[in-house]
Parts: sequence; C-alpha cells; structure tokens
Amino acid sequence: MVINTLQAAAQKLKFARHLVVLTGAGFSVESGVPDFRSSRGWWRQIDPVTVATVDALEYNYNLFHGFYSTRIEKLKTTKPHSGHQILGEWEMDGRLRLIATQNVDGLHQQAGNERVQELHGSIRTYRCHRCGMKGEQEIFLGKIRCSCGGNIRPNIILFGESLPSDAWERTTEAIRDADVVLVMGTSLQVSPVNQLPFLTTGDLILINKEPTGLEHHFDIVIQDSVVRTLTAIDQLMSI
Repeated sequence: MVINTLQAAAQKLKFARHLVVLTGAGFSVESGVPDFRSSRGWWRQIDPVTVATVDALEYNYNLFHGFYSTRIEKLKTTKPHSGHQILGEWEMDGRLRLIATQNVDGLHQQAGNERVQELHGSIRTYRCHRCGMKGEQEIFLGKIRCSCGGNIRPNIILFGESLPSDAWERTTEAIRDADVVLVMGTSLQVSPVNQLPFLTTGDLILINKEPTGLEHHFDIVIQDSVVRTLTAIDQLMSI
C-alpha cells in the first residue's frame, strides 16, 4: 500500500459530491462470502457454467438446488464488514449517491445503504421459474415445487440471462453524472458490467487485491485489502 496513493484517493473522495461505487465478489470475501473468480475462489472447485445456468435449473435441479442452498445457509451467519459500514456512513453524509453491485448477498443493505442497484439480482428473494409467482426462502430450501409444478429459484441473474433493465439504467445514469467512480473487489472480467466504470468523465479509483489488467484506465489504483484500504482512506478523509 503506497501512502501517497491513499492520500490521493482520500482527497478525491473527501471532496466528491456525486460518488458512485461499483463492488464485486472481492468486496464480500472479507465478510467470509466465497468468491468465484480469484485464484482462491470457488472456480477452482465448481465450474459455474455447470450450475449457475438456466439449463442446470431446468434439467439438473438437484445440483442447482444444492449449490444455492449451501450459499444461502452460509449467508445466515454472514455479517457486513467495516468496509460496508463505511459506505453506509458515506451515503448518510450525502457523498455516496449510488452503489452498483455484482454481489447477490444483500450485505450492502444490511449495512444501511439504501441506494443500491443489484446488477446480478438477489439470492435473498425467490420466485417460480415457470410462472413467476413469488416464493419464500424456506420453500426453496425445502425443495418444494410451486403449485404450477415449476421449480423455485433465487432472483439471481444466471449465465445467459439479461441484467435487470431498471438497475442497469439507474446505474449508467448515475455513473455518467458522477464526479468520482470507486471500483472495489472486482476482476472486471464479467461483461457488460466491466464496461460501466468507463462511462464516467469523473475520476476513476480502483481498489482490488489482484491485478485486473485494466489498471491503466484508472486514475488511482490500490492493490490491497478492501477493508484495510477503505479504513485508511476514511481516516485520512477526516483530517
């Protein structure tokens, strides 16, 4: 961690008036949520192309259900970390206008953020895949079918499905109006979300533990823990 880089980020964020934050799996990892894309993530054990798909939902529901049930059960004991809390405070003081997240875990909302757009949906709400009727967590966990005979699923975006248009439009509008866009905990490998930061004419800051290959597009890059970095920046902002 380079102190001058931290100070530069703190200076930009301290005077931001329309800050937009984009978070990925690496942001939730420090709360204990497993990720997929890092060298230590679940990609090494489970190929999501075989499970996070409509085909798995329709034709291999046992695999689909087992995978997501495990994730849901783990989230019951998962709490937001101090980085989540800092973003909640930034929203309260009027600096943070919107969080766009690739995460489906709802931890930003648990930490108090209300201006959250879930680009990949939510694992905390459910519906019938066939008729669209709203479902409940315990119905999904119990592997109970809808009255129409369809499979219950979390409201996540599976591979091959379109992103929610409302969340996408609200995010793109906010990023175009932003004076600072802060990108954290994402490898920027998943399209089309990886295009979002570059819609801004404001300052671009990247905080990520691992290289993304896109560092040259950012004004400030910090390769370190999200929690450690946000904590240090927040402290510098108060000076």
